[in-house]
Amino acid sequence: MADRRARVAASGAFAMQGLCFAGVLTQVPALRDRFGFSELALSLILLTVPVVAGLGSVLAGALAPRVGSAAVLRVAGLGVCAGVAGIGLANQRPALYMAVTAFGLAVGAVDATMNMQGVAVQRRYGRSLIASCHAWWSIAGIAGSLATAGTAQLDWSLAASLGLIAVVGAVISLASGPWLLRSDGSTPSAASPAVAPEPGGAWKATKIPWRPLLLLGLAVMLVFIAESSTSNWSAVFLRDALDASRSVAPLGLAAYLAFQLAGRTVADRIVGRFGAVTTLAVGGLLAAAGFGIVAAASVPAVAIGGFAVVGVGLCAVVPLSFSGAGALDPHETGVAIARVNLFNYAGFVVGAALVGVIAEVAGLRVAFAVPAVLALGIVALAPAFRVVDRARSSRSIAF
Repeated sequence: MADRRARVAASGAFAMQGLCFAGVLTQVPALRDRFGFSELALSLILLTVPVVAGLGSVLAGALAPRVGSAAVLRVAGLGVCAGVAGIGLANQRPALYMAVTAFGLAVGAVDATMNMQGVAVQRRYGRSLIASCHAWWSIAGIAGSLATAGTAQLDWSLAASLGLIAVVGAVISLASGPWLLRSDGSTPSAASPAVAPEPGGAWKATKIPWRPLLLLGLAVMLVFIAESSTSNWSAVFLRDALDASRSVAPLGLAAYLAFQLAGRTVADRIVGRFGAVTTLAVGGLLAAAGFGIVAAASVPAVAIGGFAVVGVGLCAVVPLSFSGAGALDPHETGVAIARVNLFNYAGFVVGAALVGVIAEVAGLRVAFAVPAVLALGIVALAPAFRVVDRARSSRSIAF
C-alpha cells in the first residue's frame, strides 16, 4: 500500500507539471495580445523559460542530496502553481517578466525532482514504470490544453483561466506531497514527514561519471529538438505548406501528443520484454520515418499521420534516459538525474529556432527533413542505454 501511494504521489507531480505547463503554453496568444508583444519579443520571453529552468534544475541537483528530493519537489511544485497564477494576474510587463522567471525556475526544479521520485519508486517496485509517470504528464498536458479551450469558449479572463489551472495544480501538489518517498528511500506515514539525509551523508562522496551521462543527455536533447519543432511548427507546416484549414492545422500536434501518450502506456512492458537498447533503436527509426512522412506529405492527413508516428517513436526516450541516470547514481542522490534534465532545455531552445531558420532559407519541407536526420542520432546513441539493461538484470534499479 505504501509503495502504491508513493507511485500515485510521483504520478501526481508529473500531472501537476504537465497541467501547468500546457496551461501557460496555450495562453501564449492571449499574452501576446494583452501586452502587444512583437513576434521577436515574444520568442525571447518564451526562451526565458527553458534558460531559467536550467538554473532551477541545477539548484534542485544541489539541494536534493542535502534535504531530499521530496522536500524540494513539494516547495517547487507550489512555486510552479504560484508562477502560473502570477502570469495570469500580471498587468504590466515587469510583473510578467518576474512571474515568467519564477515559473521557469520552479519548472526546472520540479522537472528534476519529479524524475528523481519516479526513478526511486521504480526501484521499490522491481520493474519498469517511469514511462507511466510520464504518461500522466501527457494526460494532464492534454487536460490543460482542453481547459484553455473550454475557458476561452466561456469567455473567461486570462487571470481566471490560469487561476483555475493554478488552483487545480496546487491541490494535486498538496495532496501528493505527504506520500512522496523520503530521501532514505522509505515511504512516510501520514504523521511522518519526509526527512533529510544525515549531515555528512553520501552526497559528499558521490562522483557521477560525465561521459555516460552526456550520451543519455544527448538523446534527451534530440527528443526535445523534435518535440519543440513539432510544438512550434507543425500547425504552420500544415497550414502554409499543405493548405490545411485553421481547424485542421492543430491536429498535427494533437496526433503527436496522443500517440506519445499511447506509447507511454505500454512502453514499460515493451522495455521489460525487449530491453532499453532495442526499444530506443526501433523508436529512433520510427521517429525518423515519421518526420520523413511529414516532409514528403502532399495532403494534411498524411502529415498528421507522420506526426503520430513520431510521437510513438520518441515516447520512451526521456523516461529511459532518467532511468539510466538513476542507474549511474550509486548513492541515489538525484544529481545524475538533475544533470541529464539540463539537456531537456538545450533541446527545447535549439528546436524552437532550428526549423524556423531552415524554413526561412530552404522551406518548411526541408526544415522538417532535418529532425528526421537528427532522430537517427537516437539510434546511434541506443547502445549507451545498456546501463539500463544491466541495471535491470542486476536489480540495481527496478524494472
